[in-house]
Amino acid sequence: MNAPETLSFPSLRERVSAEEWQVRQDLAACYRLVADFGWSDLVFTHITARVPGTEDQFLINPYGLMFDEITASSLVKIDIHGNKLDDSPYPVNPAGFTIHSAVHAVRHDALCVLHTHSLNGVAVSAQKNGVLPLSQQSIFVLSSLGYHGYEGVALNEEEKPRLVEDLGRNTYLMLRNHGLLTVGKTIADAFLNMYIFEAACNIQIRAQAGGGELTMIPQAKIDGAMRQSKVATKSQGGMLAWPGLLRRLDRVDTSWRD
Repeated sequence: MNAPETLSFPSLRERVSAEEWQVRQDLAACYRLVADFGWSDLVFTHITARVPGTEDQFLINPYGLMFDEITASSLVKIDIHGNKLDDSPYPVNPAGFTIHSAVHAVRHDALCVLHTHSLNGVAVSAQKNGVLPLSQQSIFVLSSLGYHGYEGVALNEEEKPRLVEDLGRNTYLMLRNHGLLTVGKTIADAFLNMYIFEAACNIQIRAQAGGGELTMIPQAKIDGAMRQSKVATKSQGGMLAWPGLLRRLDRVDTSWRD
């Protein structure tokens, strides 16, 4: 039996700007956290972040690495068409960047786009009524949620206009029969938004499995959810939890930082 491959990537810390290095570290941490929380689908979903100071450069995972293997220096820099802009032995998943490039091209407010194929997220995406107002988490999702119909594996450029129209100015997008997507003005925000989205789906599946009559939250409570969210996070959004999440990673392994 062959010995397992040892991954090693030359550090880019001194070769990129301080701003890009910070985004690389945060994005690598986000990949590790997605793996840690059990939302990854082997190597088949994606998180992207815009390179600071650019409109057409992005960082994405090297296609073939597990999410718990990704480091700041292993992330691949690409353009809006998915072409590699730096030297990497790994390719980029074309289906993944079809979705992300569509969002990044129109949502200049979104530094980060996060997409998952979690079991409960896909399960709710297959339900005709989608996300139901069953939990406190669900009201935040429902206050800024779009739906996009399934069009097959995301390889078709012609799908992009429909996808971005369905997302609109929302924070959350449910890809029917496919999975979940969030955007954020920071990587921390995109992660927190996905945490809430995933939690709402998990709770919904468990509540439905109980077999009892379900109590729905009234629309009036959903309408005030975004204001309540700002109060709950002291207007810091995902940054309120982000330092603690990074400490969680460091307790296990600090390799993601380089």
